[in-house]
Amino acid sequence: MTDAELDQLAINTIRTLSIDAVQAANSGHPGTPMALAPLVYTLWNRVMRFDPQDPIWPGRDRFVLSNGHASMLLWSVLYLTDTQAVNAEYETLGRPAVTLDDIRHFRQFGSHAPGHPESHLVSGVETTTGPLGQGIATSVGMAIAQRWLAARYNKPDFAIFDYDIYAVCGDGCLMEGVGSEAASLAGHLGLDNLCWIYDNNHITIEGSTRLAFTEDVTVRFTGYGWNIVHVGDANDVAGIEQALAAFRDTKGRPTLVILDSHIGYGSPHRHDTAAAHGEPLGVEEVKLTKRAYGWPEDSNFLVPDGVLEHFAAGVGVRGAEAHRKWQELFADYRSKYPALATEIDQMQQRKLPEGWDRNLPAFPADSKGIAGREASGKVLNVLARNVPWLIGGSADLGPSTKTLLTYEDAGDVQAATPGGKNLHFGIREHAMAAILNGLALSKLRPFGATFLIFSDYARPAMRLAALMELPVVFVFTHDAMGDGEDGPTHQPIEHLASMRAMPGLTLFRPGDANEVVEAYRYVMQLRHRPALLVLSRQPLATLDRNKYAAASGVARGAYVLADAADGKPDIILIATGSELGLAADTHERLIADGIRSRVVSMPSWDVFERETQEYRDAVLPPDVTVRVAIEQASTFGWERYVGRTGRVIGMHTFGASAPLKALQQEFGFTVDHVMATVKALLQSSKAA
Repeated sequence: MTDAELDQLAINTIRTLSIDAVQAANSGHPGTPMALAPLVYTLWNRVMRFDPQDPIWPGRDRFVLSNGHASMLLWSVLYLTDTQAVNAEYETLGRPAVTLDDIRHFRQFGSHAPGHPESHLVSGVETTTGPLGQGIATSVGMAIAQRWLAARYNKPDFAIFDYDIYAVCGDGCLMEGVGSEAASLAGHLGLDNLCWIYDNNHITIEGSTRLAFTEDVTVRFTGYGWNIVHVGDANDVAGIEQALAAFRDTKGRPTLVILDSHIGYGSPHRHDTAAAHGEPLGVEEVKLTKRAYGWPEDSNFLVPDGVLEHFAAGVGVRGAEAHRKWQELFADYRSKYPALATEIDQMQQRKLPEGWDRNLPAFPADSKGIAGREASGKVLNVLARNVPWLIGGSADLGPSTKTLLTYEDAGDVQAATPGGKNLHFGIREHAMAAILNGLALSKLRPFGATFLIFSDYARPAMRLAALMELPVVFVFTHDAMGDGEDGPTHQPIEHLASMRAMPGLTLFRPGDANEVVEAYRYVMQLRHRPALLVLSRQPLATLDRNKYAAASGVARGAYVLADAADGKPDIILIATGSELGLAADTHERLIADGIRSRVVSMPSWDVFERETQEYRDAVLPPDVTVRVAIEQASTFGWERYVGRTGRVIGMHTFGASAPLKALQQEFGFTVDHVMATVKALLQSSKAA
């Protein structure tokens, strides 16, 4: 066969594997894989620097399938290229990431061909996609990371980091706001290592894009500062290859390739229809489509002779050679720049450098105290100096969240200075969170900041960080009613409960400056889990740790801060964050009144829940049922700790606009109110 015939055979193999998998599952999206098989084939077998035998080597190009419903494109190409599996310890396992049997069991439990790309499950998947727009936004983080890595580590004659990022997207990705946010920032930063390929098929689930999406995409992205390349036929392999070459030749701005395609290409009755998008073709239509491809119409999951060999001779040989040259280059680099090479090794393994926690502050007791956000800023400025690849920023709130890195030479990430440490995301919370994911997937250690109330805007990407097991640090301040005059639009009420409900996310709400330090000490050591630090706007008293328990108890999620003299309390006060000081003050009054009281600081529910039952029972003795939890947030969930007979002093409304002291008085966050609640509980328990 000629090379052109082999190309077409490989393309049709991708198409028919996708058709057969969706049909067998009776679920999925066949139309886009049918249309984009030539693009994915060209990218993988002709263009990308990717070694299937080691899919995580640092010098590889990145491929993001943002329109993740077309996941069969990815499963097909991972199988056909014989991409190898890698475990969580970054070890190659000697087996394929995706097998033909996985494809036969597409969308079934246990298959490595799930309904959407899942990076934590399948090697060769660079990021989890599914919610539209997330993939392209995450790719911006990958592009920022590559430029940052190049700025720090590349040296003359040593282009250690020079890879490109390719992201395939559809109409939905361009309609979702997160895509717009990310595209705008990418243009501002001039990310010329970033190429989005837009599948311009004019079809969404409801029908033609004329129903809701008629903007001029070229004009829009030109306004963002992007380079635009147009390919008029998605089957034009040579044209696609030329467009991608034009991207690599473009400097100073990212590239959007607009690729005109036909969803359901080759299907006699589904071509260019919404029906091709999200449902199987049907048995008869599958046969007719295969006939149109010149394919055996009764075959299933057919991989013709020569196709696997064609991929092996293409991406297999080219990727192995690129990888070999990179390894030789890095070995030479290691001999000339051993300290930098060690940093790269540590970063790739998500390890921390020696002495990463040196010089962390210790705050003296102070009744006036310091805001959680202020303490956080001091900690971040130490950590960022100790961990070179710790970078981050905020959604235009650096001065308020105190997350600006102010030490000498910290610098800003801008088009002309990609190696800075301060990222400026603009007022783009959703894109910020997705970009943080892209940075983490590139093995940097990122943090991002905003007010807790605006976690509503960041939540979708935060959920994906948890799903992908990425050690992103979210620093969310203004955690309760501390910005009282701004009113209920800025006072988070249900947000703590919502974030605690998210699997895989570690949340800390520290109660004083030293708890902030210990929370950072804990989260920095996480390798496969994101963390959320919820911090106060207003000053919190710094507790006297000679009088109260050491803040190191934070590492266990909850600990006994203060106790009855005999260690046998009648009442347990549980508090987090700004209410910890209130609990401590109430404890002193209770002790003075002869009531045996214990104060439990509980900055992290999920960390506490991972402790042994023995430890949890020692902190919260089951026989002490008179319990009061105090938190300026929704009471939802606290019943697990206070029980049916306990009380929660929390919020049941959206708050109000007033100075903080007035709000505390109005909503019962005072020593007098807590005292009254405790005494009423004790009275009712005795009566029972």
